[in-house]
Amino acid sequence: MAHFSFVSFFAQKRLTGRNKLSTINRGKEMRASDASSLIPQSHCLNVMKKMKIHYPQWSNQSSVGPIARREAKRAVLVQAISLTAEVCGQTLSAAAADMLASDLGDFDEEKVLAALARCRMELQGPLKMSDILTRIDDGRPDADEAWAMMPRSELASVVWTDEMAMAWGTVLPLLNVGDAGGARSAFRDTYAKAVLDARIRREPPHWTPSLGNDPAGRERALLEAVDKKRLSASHVEQLLPKRSITRSAQEIIAQVRIKNLC
Repeated sequence: MAHFSFVSFFAQKRLTGRNKLSTINRGKEMRASDASSLIPQSHCLNVMKKMKIHYPQWSNQSSVGPIARREAKRAVLVQAISLTAEVCGQTLSAAAADMLASDLGDFDEEKVLAALARCRMELQGPLKMSDILTRIDDGRPDADEAWAMMPRSELASVVWTDEMAMAWGTVLPLLNVGDAGGARSAFRDTYAKAVLDARIRREPPHWTPSLGNDPAGRERALLEAVDKKRLSASHVEQLLPKRSITRSAQEIIAQVRIKNLC
């Protein structure tokens, strides 16, 4: 019996030792896995706040007054003009860049910046105001697009600007004698000058229809003008006879009206 008790005693000691080791190991694992929970939450928040200062933040423009917003936009435009002139091989004084920015102030800022980007890619000489104005997208087509829109016969219909109509009337005598190349070149020059003059006067494009004899061509030209917001849906509906207007045209006009209400 004594021998049995001695063996039992050592068996119990070994089990107790294993339990202690297991408990210690579990404690180490818990401390390792839960180490982050021992860091105070306030310290984590402070670290996160400090990290945010390294990233740019969008300014809340709604809290800025109209004068401050206008001055900020003016500063951006002045800098863009100066850099564009430099890329084109020209050095502008701060006063000259500010004067150009003032002259361009009536135009949409994003469209002026886009025109300056085109100048940087296309110009090979000093930057001029006319270079910027001819590249501003105010809704008028460029010279090549305008020429492609011109009616080639009495059947064709077109919705055009005042500058397109004027340039077309100027080159008709050349077309009548068969000089298509000369007519195209003259149209481009006349139209470009007329567009530049209109932009200097700050005149928006004025679109009017010139309808030919082909009913299908009339409908196609008018619906395209509605889709590009050159004519209103109500105006086009008045120009298309109710008896001849197709179902697809009616659906397009209805869709445009719904979009305008949204």
